[in-house]
Amino acid sequence: MNSEYSILKSGTTDIHLLKFEPFDTRNELDKLTSDEIKRLSSFSSASRRMEFIATRILRHKLFGVEHIYYDAHGAPYILNEGYISLSHTHNYAGIAINKEYRVGLDLETHRQKILPLLDKFLNESEKKIFDTTSYIEMTKVWSAKEALYKLAGRKKIIFKSDLLLNNEDGQWKGQIINPNERIFLDLDIFDSDNTIVSINNGPIRIEKYTI
Repeated sequence: MNSEYSILKSGTTDIHLLKFEPFDTRNELDKLTSDEIKRLSSFSSASRRMEFIATRILRHKLFGVEHIYYDAHGAPYILNEGYISLSHTHNYAGIAINKEYRVGLDLETHRQKILPLLDKFLNESEKKIFDTTSYIEMTKVWSAKEALYKLAGRKKIIFKSDLLLNNEDGQWKGQIINPNERIFLDLDIFDSDNTIVSINNGPIRIEKYTI
């Protein structure tokens, strides 16, 4: 497997990235646990199998063959390794690691096809803040909301009303609207080798309320 490994920083978070070329997944099974080999067989898409294995190859590089578990909300974790978040996109896999607080990582490839989908994830206030004619900016917005989703702690999220974004003097800020609470956080959204990287750059802040 031909690949290129790099590390980025966001606050106290290390973002480990693996850029890979298409490969024969059968040659990399030694990097997977027995449960992961079984799960791999459920993916019909060759690209999805490569992304799954690439993430585990990166995991293997960082932690050895330690199993990646998932909690009730689908958030990944490795025993005794702090907080992690996983993401992948075209020929990229990423693992964010923070010893102090939960993180939500998202990777996205620039894509013009995002523009016809704006009404699915962008509310009217956000349309006034962000450049809806720019597919790069709209991909950043989508990526930021994917990162928020990973920190929401629940499923069945409506992206345009439950995940809110603002940009104050260049600082991306997010809100997650949950029953009985709001979660506030700051985000790093940046471009690395034509791939958008989104992650919270500090701990989440929770405000409880009653309806």
